[in-house]
Amino acid sequence: MTKSQIAEVLEEIATLLELKDENPFKIRAYANAARSLETFGGNLADLQDEEALAKIPGIGKAIAAKIKELAGTGKLKYLEELRAEFPAAILELFSISGLGAKKIKALYEQLHISSIEQLRQACESGRVAELPGFGETTQTKICTAIEQRAKHSGHFQFGQIAAETESLRRDLAAHADALQVEVAGSYRRRREIVRDVDLVVATKKPAAITEFFLKHALVESIIAQGPTKTSVRLRSGIQCDLRVVSSAEYPFALNYFTGSKEHNIEMRGRALQRGWTLNEYRLAKLPSDPKSKKKKLAGKIPTVRDEADLYGALGLDFVPPELRENCGEFEAAEKHSLPRLIEKENLRGTFHCHTVASDGHNTLEEMAAAAQELGLEYLGIAEHSKSSIQAHGIDVLKLRSQILAIRKLNKKLDGFRVFAGVECDILRDGKLDFDDEILGELDFAVASIHSVFNLSEAEMTKRIIRAMENPFITILAHPTGRLLLKREPYAIDIPAVLEAAAETGTWIELNAAPKRLDLDWRWWPLAKQKGVKCVINPDAHRRERLQDLWFGVGIARKGWLTKAEVVNCLPLGKIESALEAKRNKKA
Repeated sequence: MTKSQIAEVLEEIATLLELKDENPFKIRAYANAARSLETFGGNLADLQDEEALAKIPGIGKAIAAKIKELAGTGKLKYLEELRAEFPAAILELFSISGLGAKKIKALYEQLHISSIEQLRQACESGRVAELPGFGETTQTKICTAIEQRAKHSGHFQFGQIAAETESLRRDLAAHADALQVEVAGSYRRRREIVRDVDLVVATKKPAAITEFFLKHALVESIIAQGPTKTSVRLRSGIQCDLRVVSSAEYPFALNYFTGSKEHNIEMRGRALQRGWTLNEYRLAKLPSDPKSKKKKLAGKIPTVRDEADLYGALGLDFVPPELRENCGEFEAAEKHSLPRLIEKENLRGTFHCHTVASDGHNTLEEMAAAAQELGLEYLGIAEHSKSSIQAHGIDVLKLRSQILAIRKLNKKLDGFRVFAGVECDILRDGKLDFDDEILGELDFAVASIHSVFNLSEAEMTKRIIRAMENPFITILAHPTGRLLLKREPYAIDIPAVLEAAAETGTWIELNAAPKRLDLDWRWWPLAKQKGVKCVINPDAHRRERLQDLWFGVGIARKGWLTKAEVVNCLPLGKIESALEAKRNKKA
């Protein structure tokens, strides 16, 4: 078992113990051990070493023994015994928004509900509303959550399947018989939601590649197998299709299976205009029609070695995969005006990260070290403000203490800087959770909404714009509040918010957390047109999540953004004046 898989087991144990109403300290011990294991820098062998395990903070002898058993055997008798006490489907109830262990325990004990289908039936009959602590409102919310879950069945967040997908790509690329390998489909186009994974491999030995693919550890079951296409179900539950082609067919297959459908239709149309036919395997001359009096003058078929050659044959510049949605890319490619999209390497720093001071899992020093390991030059720390009780928001006293800690740390750093900020809640009326006095002591401030999502569009828009008008607010975070596949965006007039951002000089966040990816890529061309600056932030609550910046860059590219429009592409030495710009503008 991998380190992350063992951590998942510990979290499952904590969940099952909650359902048993066990001692809270015991529950917390397993939850804390899971977090400690996730941040542990050792390897799998260390997890079978009692001395190495003893050095991991938060892991006692009893849990260490269980980790050793898991690492060595891949099984745990204690977990099997716990699972046996509950129906297998009961853990699915935790996927329903708004249901925690206490409510699930009540549903199980009082209504004998142990599956989502049983819960749906109980809601429809009104039995859930009759339970103490539930009521009509809770029952309605549960019904809505169940409907949302059904609606999104078979859909996956890009970030949920990225690790599996990249692992498969790497392993296939390392195979001796693989000549070219790429992930295609909506994944390659960086869509925030994907339904399946497409892999395209050029090879002279398709049977060998297919056999290797079918035996891969990430493959859970086989759906269909053929000479050129094989479909499987991966461990995550997503379908993965492998297509094996020749080197000559590869550029056409890669282009076709990358899509989008609308992009492909336009590509074929442009080929037809030249007297050619284009499909997933080749570009060829149209067959002549002996009945037709008109003769189509088809030009000579150019040599196509890669996708760039294919676009060139159709009179176009190469179109980056992220832009292939038939949303203006053809016109730009024809006029040689496609932008040079932002690259991951362009990012020089980031903001909106959390530490143990609020609901983060790593210390200030650990987060700074992780940012430096990624090659960044600066990091902005922005803990939750006091109104975010569920996120252990900090008060003025703790915020000032953190400012001092950051200033002290900066004296030890060379060529790297930590900026002191806060993620300040926007209250219902648009006022901020902290006053201007403390906000003025910070390097930057992030404004965001974490409560009261049910306002009208006009009220929510007014609320947000009022916050943005404060000269000390630098960034508007996750502007629509969406949680992909879980929570719809709240009602908001985005063009009006972007207009206000342009007027006030507020940066709009592209929240890179895979569950958010907010602001949506479809709005960035308008933001760019209005001169609004984007800032890509990971909203990282642990050091590993800093790497979510990669997801943010994918969405920024999909939104046609260049490094000129992303403010955290500025190096240390220039970002400071950018941070001051809004305060100076207002003054």
